[in-house]
Amino acid sequence: MSSNVVQLRDVPSVREQVSPEEWQARVDLAAAYRLTDLYNWADSIYNHISIRVPGEPDFFLIKAHELLYDEVTASNLVKVDSRRDDVDESWHVNKPGFTLHGGLMVARPDINAAYHTHIPECIAVANQPDGVLPLSQSGMQFWGNTAYYDYQGITENLDERGAIAAAFGDKHTLMMRNHGPVTVGKSMRDAFMLMRELEVACKLQLRQQAAGDKFAMPSKEVLDHYAEQRKTHNAGRGTADWPAFLRRLDRIDPSYAQ
Repeated sequence: MSSNVVQLRDVPSVREQVSPEEWQARVDLAAAYRLTDLYNWADSIYNHISIRVPGEPDFFLIKAHELLYDEVTASNLVKVDSRRDDVDESWHVNKPGFTLHGGLMVARPDINAAYHTHIPECIAVANQPDGVLPLSQSGMQFWGNTAYYDYQGITENLDERGAIAAAFGDKHTLMMRNHGPVTVGKSMRDAFMLMRELEVACKLQLRQQAAGDKFAMPSKEVLDHYAEQRKTHNAGRGTADWPAFLRRLDRIDPSYAQ
């Protein structure tokens, strides 16, 4: 094990050095990384999840590149200035991760969290001409709210940030063809739940298509009605799920919150 990894894993708690709001953001982000590992979405040390630092809109938190997802804690997250363009290995941040997440944090002041994975089923659907179809309640959440982006190579060219942001627009989900999905939200909970629902939607879509038969599609009127229902649901009882996920993590391994 390299000395860098040991150093990152042994970082003492920074709880006393940051605001209560930043500490909560750190806990939520660390929880998201642990949940990604739990759901088998992690791609070794690759892919990234980020959250904007409360009160410091130009800064965001992200995992140290060397760490596995189940090694991430609230204390060992890396704080990064999204305006910088001189990222190097001393930051302990993956350059493609900085390119994608830093670019989104600059371009989308309306969001506070971003989630990127390489879930195979999501990549398969991203590669389909029509993308995510509203074949289930999970899939309906992405109707009219999903953007698509053609593969340009590994996202390590900082100049690509503008193209990604332009493709994303004001949507909450971006399907990067041949690459993987990105979900964003005002909170870590929002971005996580969108990724969870997207995985379900893509798995169901692929199963439906594999059945080789015709399938029912809801009408535009139904989809519009569902979209209105989601607005109140997501702002009300729907948000009770995030504390439940944290309780699950607490039972498995509470070290994420250290």
